[in-house]
Amino acid sequence: MMTIKSPQTKLVSSKAQALKRTALVASVSVAALLTGCASTTATGPANPADPLESMNRSIYSFNEGLDSAVFKPVATAYQTVTPRIARDGVTNFFDNLGDAWSFVNNVLQGQGEGAYNSMVRFSVNTVLGIGGLFDIASEAGIQRKKQDFGQTLGRWGVPTGPYLMLPFWGPSTVRDASGMVVDAFGYPANTMEDVRWRNSLYALRVVNRRAELLQAGDVLDSVALDKYSLIRDVYLRSRIGGAVSGGDGRLENYDDDNAGKLPPEGQ
Repeated sequence: MMTIKSPQTKLVSSKAQALKRTALVASVSVAALLTGCASTTATGPANPADPLESMNRSIYSFNEGLDSAVFKPVATAYQTVTPRIARDGVTNFFDNLGDAWSFVNNVLQGQGEGAYNSMVRFSVNTVLGIGGLFDIASEAGIQRKKQDFGQTLGRWGVPTGPYLMLPFWGPSTVRDASGMVVDAFGYPANTMEDVRWRNSLYALRVVNRRAELLQAGDVLDSVALDKYSLIRDVYLRSRIGGAVSGGDGRLENYDDDNAGKLPPEGQ
């Protein structure tokens, strides 16, 4: 008896295959990057973009201890009990909310195409993607132009300042840390009046994001001789190219959807 697949089933199947291909490419890319950086050590030459290295390393050690004791175990349990399709839906939901905030920042930066794409993505995924659970816009070829207020400050000419490791949060810069304050108020989920729902969504977002990085973390543990230096260099190269290349720290990788992030979990 022939089985007829519904359009939604075909979409899910297509998205699953796309995720597998993306995960494979990401894994190979990360392995190559980490292998190239594996010789980095804590005793190497000082990075001019990291004059606060001593303090940053102390904060990094605190974050690592907290992650090992709390965040990683919770994320591992979440990944174990939650089906992949459900985790993808959670990721899509929060990314869709991020598109709304990206629209604002694209407008502030004068990025017409980026603002248009963000607006269309949010509208399409909210209506046709069941509140953003499905990324219909990407399937239709509408690229995400992700922006935050740190990048907006960079577009306005604000220099990055030194590299900064934030407690609980991770790698940043002085400028990006300042931008995060505005991002916290601009992100739609953070504007909910119901405190319980707002806190629940925030916790889910943090756990889901940490689960996405489990495999990348395992690769880091197995390859990097000095994880702190590697994470710092990857962040600076992907987020603020000017700080690494000797520029003024204002050269942003505006079109990189994963700016400042490690690759997502593979399968």
